Amino acid sequence: MDRDVEIGIFGGTGIYDSGLLENPQEINIDTPYGKPSDSITVGVFKGRKIAFLPRHGKKHTIPPHMINYRANIWAFKELGISRIIAPSAVGSLKEKIEPSHFALPNQFVDFTKSRAGSFSEEGRVIHISVADPFCPELQESITKVVDKQGDKIHKDCTYVCIEGPRFSTKAESKFYRTMNADIIGMTLVPECQLAREAQMCYASISTVTDYDVWAEKAVTAKEVLDTLGKNVERTKKILSDLIEEIPKTRGCSCAKALDEAEF
Repeated sequence: MDRDVEIGIFGGTGIYDSGLLENPQEINIDTPYGKPSDSITVGVFKGRKIAFLPRHGKKHTIPPHMINYRANIWAFKELGISRIIAPSAVGSLKEKIEPSHFALPNQFVDFTKSRAGSFSEEGRVIHISVADPFCPELQESITKVVDKQGDKIHKDCTYVCIEGPRFSTKAESKFYRTMNADIIGMTLVPECQLAREAQMCYASISTVTDYDVWAEKAVTAKEVLDTLGKNVERTKKILSDLIEEIPKTRGCSCAKALDEAEF
């Protein structure tokens, strides 16, 4: 099995389409936490070894609250991956963050209820710091690429992560706005905090698909999919240019996340 993969990508953004990855291979990995969401596609893109895993499965059959986040992160770690790029779909909690814009979360508020959010188990207690949950080096690379391409990206966003798979009630949506949160989604947590425990760099690129229900318009899965479909080429272009922009060596502190975290 490959253990020299450099960059992992979660999501269904098209970067793994035929013709983009050189010599693509499908890899199946068993983990101590069960099976990941699907097989992992590994190949070379612009001289760098990349792995792609659709977090909902290739046919989008796994709802957000049932994703095996621990198995997904563990599998990437087994491949040697040190950096994770995580495209996702989000709703907007602010008028200025419009559907089809991009958002770069730098904080999160966790309203999930039932997810296994740590590799910490009996006999091993881990208290990681997530004061700044995302890799600043990856975020800087993302910002450079999106600014250069002229797409609209909202930086320094606070992401509200809800359990799903249902969308919010109006009361919930209006409450999240009182916290001055910017965007809302269902997959960021515990994905990002598990990556931190695994001492991997992680950053999310969020595609804004809709205004959340505070805007007095019901959110539908069809609306989300329609906007994602229109944005897929723009997202693919961002990821394509981002691979070249990411430094070859890590200059951040993500690799030392456990230095002062274990008892």
